[in-house]
Amino acid sequence: MNRTTLSLIAGATALAAVTGFAAVSAPDPGAAERRTGAATLPVERTGLLCPRPSTSDLAETTYTSFTPVTEGADDKGTAVLRSAAQQSAPDEDAEGGDEKDGEKAGKDENDEKGEKGDKDATEGDQADKPVLQLAEPGKPVTAEADGADAPALVGTADGRFASGWTAQQTTEVAAGTGRGLQGVACSAADTQFWFPGASTDDSRTDYIHLTNPDDSAAVVDVELYGKDGELKTTVGEGITVKPRSAEPVLLSTLTAEKQTDVTVHVVVRSGRVGAAVQALDDETGGDWLPASADPSGRLVLPGIPKDATAVRLVAFTPGDADVDLKVRLAAPSGLITPAGNETLHLKGGMTAAFDLGELTRGEAGSLVLTAPDGSVPVVAAVRVLRGEEGKQESAFIPAARPVETRATALDNTAKGTTLSVTAPEGGAEIRVTASAGTKGGTPQTKTYSIKSGTTQDIEAPVPAGLKGSYALTVETRSGGPVYASRTLASTEGGVPYFTVQALPDDRGMVAVPDASEDLSVLQR
Repeated sequence: MNRTTLSLIAGATALAAVTGFAAVSAPDPGAAERRTGAATLPVERTGLLCPRPSTSDLAETTYTSFTPVTEGADDKGTAVLRSAAQQSAPDEDAEGGDEKDGEKAGKDENDEKGEKGDKDATEGDQADKPVLQLAEPGKPVTAEADGADAPALVGTADGRFASGWTAQQTTEVAAGTGRGLQGVACSAADTQFWFPGASTDDSRTDYIHLTNPDDSAAVVDVELYGKDGELKTTVGEGITVKPRSAEPVLLSTLTAEKQTDVTVHVVVRSGRVGAAVQALDDETGGDWLPASADPSGRLVLPGIPKDATAVRLVAFTPGDADVDLKVRLAAPSGLITPAGNETLHLKGGMTAAFDLGELTRGEAGSLVLTAPDGSVPVVAAVRVLRGEEGKQESAFIPAARPVETRATALDNTAKGTTLSVTAPEGGAEIRVTASAGTKGGTPQTKTYSIKSGTTQDIEAPVPAGLKGSYALTVETRSGGPVYASRTLASTEGGVPYFTVQALPDDRGMVAVPDASEDLSVLQR
């Protein structure tokens, strides 16, 4: 095998390890002359999974799909999301740039006669059609679904739509357990997930949603850890998730122990799944709890709302070693230590919770947690409350991955959107682009400087002549690392509805070794 072939295999293997499943094509002949080391190329195939939005008949869900314009991407491709129960391959001739496909993708937004995308999501006789299909990069599309029949979605993107493909579902529940605004970014399949901040208490109804995108069944173990260690579970081992289907599992049915704060560990024995916890409360609404960043000795939880009335930190260390976490708040003026919470003690293998009160005190803020020498890995999340007692709403912010190159938040509106950015270790410059709107509008771009150790709620750009919702894409230009989150907020009946999504890197680009690089060591 010659060295050129080895180089391309090495790049593709690294890509697959990053994205779960992905592909990259060989660079064009001119690319080799333009690079001096590794070439950075757009991902050419990727997948996303969206959990079932709600079990409430009062739920109103909006699905959104978007791919940013990426230089060097292919000029053809598709990005299709389908019901998990009815997933099928896209039509061979369904290229995303085709005018007919564009009409299909945006039909729910533009048809004044009410033929909305929720029909694709709920009517059995149309289940073979896409729920969402992109028409062009740079313009988001949406579909709507009402009630408890809104499906989990499974999707793939290739060609020009793969690099940076992002999808989101936002659900408003008018009343009942979990009432409020619930949002979650659709995620890639994986084999392990950590969820600190779940609960088996009687006041909570928490589900772990497992979505299998593949043609074979997945087998999953769900482990629960409480304040005294691992909880005894009755049916948490060997859960089968059927091919191309979604399985919601009520956590309180897995154990007889009722605990306010629980860490959920999902381990996939065979296959792969997408996973997210839906945490619903009788009094304070509910939201999605995405997986924490991988266990680490340094964690950042970005974008705690400045008007938060209560912040509860839940943390867990998977090993046997205890650790004293150093706690700092990255505020607009810099890193500060919260009074009375300078360090937090975690016992190995036990979930610990800490009430931090009105932590942000009217200013933007992000939590920075550090273990001594970074030697003990930790996972963490915060539960945030807004509003006064009796009219409160809750949301979750897990420890996040940094925006290494680019990340996108969807379903933004001209009012009620807050973009929060923190650079805990060094100053950074970022560029933020507001896409075209789903119903019209011209993209706008602004550049911002984020000072070292600070969090800033930036005044993000809005598309000129905006109609509908739009995407916000954050790109790091220099410095870093940068962490970001986006808050959507509205007020209904005096209750401050809100949801927060961290913005992890979209992993839309991959470094491929230069074809001339000596990789003969791989032949050993």
